Amino acid sequence: MFYGKVVWDPWLIVAQIVCIQCLYYLTLGVFMATFVGTRVSRMSLVYFFDYATVTISTVTGWCVIASFLLSSMAGAGFLLYLIERAKKCLDFSATLYIIHLCICILYGGWPSSITWWIVNGTGLAVMALLGEYFCMKRDLREIPISRLRSSK
Repeated sequence: MFYGKVVWDPWLIVAQIVCIQCLYYLTLGVFMATFVGTRVSRMSLVYFFDYATVTISTVTGWCVIASFLLSSMAGAGFLLYLIERAKKCLDFSATLYIIHLCICILYGGWPSSITWWIVNGTGLAVMALLGEYFCMKRDLREIPISRLRSSK
């Protein structure tokens, strides 16, 4: 992708938001199935969207916390490939977590657990900072220049 003249494309932005959100929930589902699914008899959306399940008082709660934090690390990788710009990582990470907050409010009410806020704030910071780091690391790579010699 070339970054000369900045073009504002709302359809691209919406598509990127939808892709990031879907990939985040897909990886969250994989981590939840791996960690929480082995501990509970029946998985449900409660573990995704209810703030009461994010707790440090049970082992299942710690598994939920680990799933959220690992998903935010995976989200940083998604930012690298879908967003590609370090400047935009915080914007897309914040958008993802604001949408997640809205879904949580619709599902289980306003999150009143301080643990939920700490976990999601930490997830936002990890996703944004790690995504920016990955994008800057890729931008600073050397450009390979092959030396082609003309045969005379």
